[in-house]
Amino acid sequence: MNTFKITPLCLMASFPATLAAQNKSKPNMVVIIADDLASNELSCYGGKNIVTPHIDRIAREGIRFTNNYASCTMSVPIRASLYTGLYPVRHGSFQNHKNSFPHIKSITHYLPEIGYRVGRTGKRHTQPHAVYRFEEVPGFETDCVYPSANYTTAGVREFITRSEQPYCLFVCSTHPHVPWTEGDRSKIDPDRLILPPNSVDNRETRRLYRDFLAETGALDEQVGAVMQALEETGQLDNTLVMFLGEQGPQFPGGKWTCWYYGQHSALAVRYPKLIKAGSVTDAIVQYEDVTPTLIELAGGKPVEGIDGKSYLQVLAGKSGEHRQWSYGIHNNIPEGTAYPIRSIQDKRYKLIVNLTPDAAYFEKHMMNVRDREQVWASWVESAESDPHSKSIVNRFVRRPETEFYDLDADPWELNNLANDRQYAERISVMEAELKKWMLQQGDRGAEMDK
Repeated sequence: MNTFKITPLCLMASFPATLAAQNKSKPNMVVIIADDLASNELSCYGGKNIVTPHIDRIAREGIRFTNNYASCTMSVPIRASLYTGLYPVRHGSFQNHKNSFPHIKSITHYLPEIGYRVGRTGKRHTQPHAVYRFEEVPGFETDCVYPSANYTTAGVREFITRSEQPYCLFVCSTHPHVPWTEGDRSKIDPDRLILPPNSVDNRETRRLYRDFLAETGALDEQVGAVMQALEETGQLDNTLVMFLGEQGPQFPGGKWTCWYYGQHSALAVRYPKLIKAGSVTDAIVQYEDVTPTLIELAGGKPVEGIDGKSYLQVLAGKSGEHRQWSYGIHNNIPEGTAYPIRSIQDKRYKLIVNLTPDAAYFEKHMMNVRDREQVWASWVESAESDPHSKSIVNRFVRRPETEFYDLDADPWELNNLANDRQYAERISVMEAELKKWMLQQGDRGAEMDK
């Protein structure tokens, strides 16, 4: 009888080939994230002011989510949530520029355990390094406050072609974060712009909104450059490409709030092996769900103890639902005076609780009236003579304890229904769910904003 004996040499020779075959079967993943985007301005989300063909392509050739929400509308907290799968109180970065707890893990731990390289190019922000152990890939601007117009995909190309080992790469643009200095303004006429309904309409607002839209166009060009790099290296169709809008823009009512303009975020995902082109879903998802989704796609096991849950079944078209509730948190320090806010919503109704309603809201960057590159100074000036402008300004500064909105009828949340008796039972249910979530998170409410 002949017997086949496996020698150590045979093992050494066969193992790399087996590993290579396994790696080839695993999808690559590229996550592109904007910085302070108004997702409603993307043409695939119905925007009429500009056209965003490259972001539109991801949506057209994949799936577009209409109910993706940021749990916190500031870069550090929401990026920490994206990378860890935890809500802000549990990862520790529940205020902007606050470090995460050093004992937690992120996607930079989970994916390497199943054979992935994890890289990041562009904006960083999250700390400490022990939690966010990205390979930093050169090429995209890291400074969102004093940015350079220059970028290159050379580092991206090197990272994605370095080996057959699968990868997950985060491309973190600094567009369209202030200052709005990039993009082609010449094709945008300020007088013809359609401003958001929660805006004061004056010359200064239109000028700055034009600049913001031009930089949104520059963001779209970056997305196109990344897609081109994937195509030219032959990797596009074995790569899940995800585009995220982050939180809303640095206009009053956008970032630093729990309003829809701040929390609602673009999410489009392309991966032809799994996702049917042209799909649209209204399933409720949050940034905390991204990491578990990528882990499941990569073949990993669910991570116990995190807040997020995979929506891979939604991507595959096998489920039209994901979450019942979307939650939100805002703590204003160090961006201004203390002003803690919490929120909860489903697909139709939104409840916002301002925990210190007797205080006036103030955000130091946006509401400095001496800064002529922010719209607030012009809004205050318009409010002196125009009643509508005054109502918009007052709405932003002085807020009631409870806000309740019917998002179907009032997507810009301009008609507070909190005192309408017909919604009393609904408000009571949502208040109870919000309190239950805060208790589960260890959220101490106003005490957190110190």
